[in-house]
Amino acid sequence: MKRINKKISDAKILIAGAGGLGSPAAIILANAGVRYIGIADYDHVELSNLQRQILHTTTRVGKLKTESSRETLKNIFPDLHVELHSERLSAKNILKIIDGYDLVIDGVDNFSTRYLLNDACYFAKIPMIEGGVGQFEGQVTVFFPDESPCLRCIFPEPPPEGIVPTCHEAGVLGPVAGAVGSFQAWEAIKFFTEDGVSLIGKLWIFDALPLEIRIIRWPRNENCALCGSNPTIITLESMKYSCDVF
Repeated sequence: MKRINKKISDAKILIAGAGGLGSPAAIILANAGVRYIGIADYDHVELSNLQRQILHTTTRVGKLKTESSRETLKNIFPDLHVELHSERLSAKNILKIIDGYDLVIDGVDNFSTRYLLNDACYFAKIPMIEGGVGQFEGQVTVFFPDESPCLRCIFPEPPPEGIVPTCHEAGVLGPVAGAVGSFQAWEAIKFFTEDGVSLIGKLWIFDALPLEIRIIRWPRNENCALCGSNPTIITLESMKYSCDVF
């Protein structure tokens, strides 16, 4: 047990997005003993966020989400180190930001940033736990470079900008975001403790209305532009990422 606890306490985890998914994930990971958490978000707290983004309060509306997150986490966990990345993620800075972290949790709210994280984590060989929510549904999966399919194996390209609404546009229930963020944290804990069965190569889908859970399995795509046998995506700079608010 001491060995397992040390693995968790020594872990450095970056949470991209201090919103509905990143908020519960950060609290659960700190509660589990993680002592170093990075928070990446350049957005500011809005009143409409508060029904699902539990790191923030009404008194911090207008404040950077990174700063609000650190304030909450340090109040609960005084010994926790919280590293802030308050700039917009881009192909120019993402590799520098994720450098030094052992794992990335994707809690972003748009496809362009999600693909940027996927590609960057693949090049940096850093595992990523992807999560997504929309209204009453959520999903979680684990991408492990060279050992699992990546996001582009499943969905080769992001949908055209504006076709799929963001959580802010479509709406999402707090309990759904809380469930998905919690499962992302749990997958992170399992990764470091090497306990249980990982979601590597599997997509966990949660439908809150009938309370149904499905798991879809898929193999790596040998024709994947990123991680396939003959990749065409060689550098981040060669791609266009229209990253917006997350």
